[in-house]
Amino acid sequence: MWQQRAGLGNSPRTILEELARIQSNDVVLPTTTHGQIRLRCVTQPDPAQAALLDRLGIVLPKRMRLAEQELPPLMLTA
Repeated sequence: MWQQRAGLGNSPRTILEELARIQSNDVVLPTTTHGQIRLRCVTQPDPAQAALLDRLGIVLPKRMRLAEQELPPLMLTA
């Protein structure tokens, strides 16, 4: 439905293949107290992907929250 409302036809495979190239990466930085700082970052879309996301009305976050089960026990208490 998003695709049709955005005037992008009705072939979701093309859109999914284009958006599949957008990745999220975990950046893990060690601290002096033997802990870690973890950030989950989303790659910037290229111009074609940005136009596609704009037509679909989707805004990508710059950073995503890590789920609590993914955090080491030390991070949960800090």
